[in-house]
Amino acid sequence: MSKNEGTLDRILRVIVGLGLLAMVFVGPQTAWGWIGLVPLLTGLVGYCPLYAVLGIKTCPLKP
Repeated sequence: MSKNEGTLDRILRVIVGLGLLAMVFVGPQTAWGWIGLVPLLTGLVGYCPLYAVLGIKTCPLKP
């Protein structure tokens, strides 16, 4: 499982993930905020399974 996300992609995913998770605890307090775990975890790990299926790679490093 090699990284397929670039730095900017990872930063944006973590920010969006945290923003969505915040909806669980503050704001509208909706359960849909738990979807924020997906971009948060993929941003922290640096690997997106959907990118692998689609053949997308934003990471500049060669494997």
